[in-house]
Amino acid sequence: MQASIVKISDKAGLPPGSLVHVGDILESKTKISLIDYSRESFEEKQIHSLDEILDYKHRETITWVIIEGLANVKIVGEIGKIFAIHPLVLEDILNTNQRPKFEEYDDYLFLVLKSCQSESTQFSIVYEQISLLILDNFVFTFKEKTDDLLSAIVQRISTSNGRFRSLGTDYLAYVVLDTIVDQNFILMDRLDETITSLEDSLLAEPTRDTLNAIQKVKRELITIRRYLSPVRELIAELLRSESGLIRESTQIYFRDVSDHTIRVIELIESYRDILSNLLDIYVSNTSNRLNEVMKVLTVFASIFIPLTFLTGIYGMNFEHMPELKWKWAYPALWIAFITIPIVLIVYFKRKKWL
Repeated sequence: MQASIVKISDKAGLPPGSLVHVGDILESKTKISLIDYSRESFEEKQIHSLDEILDYKHRETITWVIIEGLANVKIVGEIGKIFAIHPLVLEDILNTNQRPKFEEYDDYLFLVLKSCQSESTQFSIVYEQISLLILDNFVFTFKEKTDDLLSAIVQRISTSNGRFRSLGTDYLAYVVLDTIVDQNFILMDRLDETITSLEDSLLAEPTRDTLNAIQKVKRELITIRRYLSPVRELIAELLRSESGLIRESTQIYFRDVSDHTIRVIELIESYRDILSNLLDIYVSNTSNRLNEVMKVLTVFASIFIPLTFLTGIYGMNFEHMPELKWKWAYPALWIAFITIPIVLIVYFKRKKWL
């Protein structure tokens, strides 16, 4: 097993097509599953040696190979040699920081995109790169880790009455692509719940934690947008492809995936605007609370300014101040101390400053 290069910058200086895993290792062991099917047959098994795949290379059936875990780059390299895959394509498969894209070659098609799944109530996203190689009778799916993302497709193939199994590798690629894209609607539902919760806490009693939560969700949304926006371009290029591997009858399905992608992107844009508005509301609420505090402090200061003025005058102790000799000077001053605040408070209330 090869060592992992976590950063793309660590690969600088290596020749093009160098097979080195780039990114975090989400699965330490590589698991290979094979699903072979036709209208009349279905077979599913685990592969322990790539030599077992050679038995299916010249069959008329559709063979779907799922590789889960990319730490063992030797397996990816051997698949490339067996099926004559360009080294730059293999390099892109192992670079898990790859931008979603579509590439067309003479004998195969290459797609790479991101799966985004929320696995907690705190809207923490787990990203996984998924690469597809579409050949005449083979489809290879390269995943970073083992999960149940594609299990529903396997179940659908095994229980198919023949229609699914009679379609080609392009239809299987569509189903995989559709499954990955449709996962984003679940993500959008979770995002909607999270934003609703943030709105409620923001309107009730916003705290510093509310601001931190909004900022965290906004950062996640930016990352999601960076991974999902290119998918629209990917599908558009796929629809423009003149490759014989994509039949005209399958293009309508890819157009449906394109519609789903556009809907997800529109939701992302709307949620991004909502989060920006939430930040504005938080800033406004903070400013309003500060203004309320400053208003109260200003009112108290306004009340005590004349009192401080009077005490300052009569605290100077000049010898010829006639009021110091008056019998009722001290009670009169207290009457002034009480009357002035009352008059000011009544005045502030009439002006609606209180």
